[in-house]
Amino acid sequence: GGLLMDKPLMQNVMADLEIETEAATLMLVRVSGAYERAPIDSDEAAFARLAAAIAKYWLTKRSNPVVREALECIGGDGYVEDSILPRLYREAPLNAIWEGAGNVIALDVLRALDRSPHSVDAFIAELDRARGSDPIVDRETARLKESIATVEGESGARRLVEQMATCWAAALLTQYGGPSVAEAYIRSRLDGAWGSELGTLSPAPELADIARRAVPRTKHGASEIRPL
Repeated sequence: GGLLMDKPLMQNVMADLEIETEAATLMLVRVSGAYERAPIDSDEAAFARLAAAIAKYWLTKRSNPVVREALECIGGDGYVEDSILPRLYREAPLNAIWEGAGNVIALDVLRALDRSPHSVDAFIAELDRARGSDPIVDRETARLKESIATVEGESGARRLVEQMATCWAAALLTQYGGPSVAEAYIRSRLDGAWGSELGTLSPAPELADIARRAVPRTKHGASEIRPL
């Protein structure tokens, strides 16, 4: 805890891991809710058809670097078998096999775009709920709509699914996430203020607060993590 709060570099890494985790959590909760409502709501059923595939593709891919970075943060204690992290590190790549290889899921998304127009409409409606919340989200959503309308062939399928995932995650964070988390996610994942590894967010005072959200608080702690 002391290392986290006192070292800006570690705060950047922890903040980057936290915004990744919160975005993933919102995506999973949203898909779960859609499946629960699907039997009585055709729009939710249509949304789940496309959103589940997008979430599977993106989150299974992101789990690998997230677990790897988490292990590195803990250091030697995270490497020994007494920790759960070595098992998570070994099993993280399995997610992309168990849930479906990336190419299979990307092709499934293309299939849904071609054969399930109701699913496409439901997904776009989901993004439009965040319209006006942030100019970068609006800009990237408009670009995504153009990409969906003009997609040709399989070679661009992975890039398209990535666009869909990051725009959707940003839309969810603007509506349901902490403002500082949403801001950091949008500026990094959508606007390019990010390096090629975790821990490369643009320096900002808010990073310390985001990093603290990743630290479990006891009932004796001075403050609590704000619920989403």
